[in-house]
Amino acid sequence: YNIVKDPVHIRDFHATILQLMGFDHERFSYKFQGLDQRLTGVLPSRVIPELLA
Repeated sequence: YNIVKDPVHIRDFHATILQLMGFDHERFSYKFQGLDQRLTGVLPSRVIPELLA
């Protein structure tokens, strides 16, 4: 299977899911080996409003 239209990165999809669950994806983190980790990673991610319609 291939993406045909409007590809999105998985970190953007995760940010959108976290937004729907009521979490701020930039502040939602967990400790792992002494470091704060984020589900969306360290690179910039965005909420995809097209998926929310």
